[in-house]
Amino acid sequence: MKTHTPAGGLRGLRWPALTAALTAGVIGLGGVVAADTGQGTSTVPGASAPKTPAGRWAATPVPVEKGDLTAVAALGRDKVWAVGYRLIGNSGGEPVALRWDGSAWKEESKLPAGTWPQALSVGSESDIWAAGSGTAHWDGTTWTRHALAADASGGRVAPDALARSSDGTVWAVGRAVPMSVKNGVPSIQSWNGTAWQAHTLPEVGKGELTALTVVAPDDIWAVGSSFATGATPQRALVLHWDGTAWKQVDAPAGPAGEHRWFGAATATKSGAVWAVGGRLSADGVERPFTARWNGEKFTAVAAPKVADGRLRAVSQSTDGTVWAAGGKGAVSVLLRWDAGDRRWEREADPALQVRGFTTVPGSRALWTVGIAKEGDMVPSVARLTP
Repeated sequence: MKTHTPAGGLRGLRWPALTAALTAGVIGLGGVVAADTGQGTSTVPGASAPKTPAGRWAATPVPVEKGDLTAVAALGRDKVWAVGYRLIGNSGGEPVALRWDGSAWKEESKLPAGTWPQALSVGSESDIWAAGSGTAHWDGTTWTRHALAADASGGRVAPDALARSSDGTVWAVGRAVPMSVKNGVPSIQSWNGTAWQAHTLPEVGKGELTALTVVAPDDIWAVGSSFATGATPQRALVLHWDGTAWKQVDAPAGPAGEHRWFGAATATKSGAVWAVGGRLSADGVERPFTARWNGEKFTAVAAPKVADGRLRAVSQSTDGTVWAAGGKGAVSVLLRWDAGDRRWEREADPALQVRGFTTVPGSRALWTVGIAKEGDMVPSVARLTP
């Protein structure tokens, strides 16, 4: 059974191992995790070639020469934030927060030492959360670290994603790791305004949560994977919050022996919920995996068969278009949901190793962040304005 670090960016790499891994170019890009111990898919289209959308990707310089950018979030055209790392020498580094002011990226601040962010949530210019090795909050002037609550498993909690609901509650999902990644169990916590509180989850075995999306304070979805065990393949995992408790919801199962996982989720204006990730078939090739909640169940939706095209981000733009982005290594992929034809179309990719992706409120623009496909850990940002 081959194993990889959990889906999404540099998740799974924590200091002090992080610096060495980054310097060596060993980047956890997701996939199957083995723990110790789909049907209902529409007709599969052929592998479509990328198209050029009504716009063009443009690289935008960033004030970090070497390192990585792991997450991006936007409030508007001239209010976009990105977080990541600056590498210093061969054995050190510092976490940084960048801001796009409408014309250039500038370093707004340095996060507290040791935070190494993997996720970002922006409520306002004075209310920003970053999560990675713990969490930190920006009040417009200062970053303050906040320890996560102890998990019932006794493991170290590693958050992978953040989201906030309309009532102001901030949510963090990830995994608690008692010993190693393969022994991790899903973890969910919420910020009550003063401290993080751990939530009781249904017994789902070993696994992780890599994303969440909020429809309403009493309608929240968290997605990830249950790890492979013995002859049982890795399975996509879905949990739902109804305002009182978290409950497991069935995810679309794949053909015998196929591994599946979710890496991102989003709720659309119409109330639909999309979950996207990857699937590893018997031929050993990873491809995109997408599913949609129809109000009663999640149903798998066919996606172009892009080799190494695992998806790690999904979002809806102001015009209603749903976009999904991802890739592995030299492969990057951008998909657009064609609501008229009810199918995913492959669009021109941003030509970087995608770590983070966001749409922009009030705009049709898209941002992606990560590292360049060429060079040694060169941070890269690209913007698409259709």
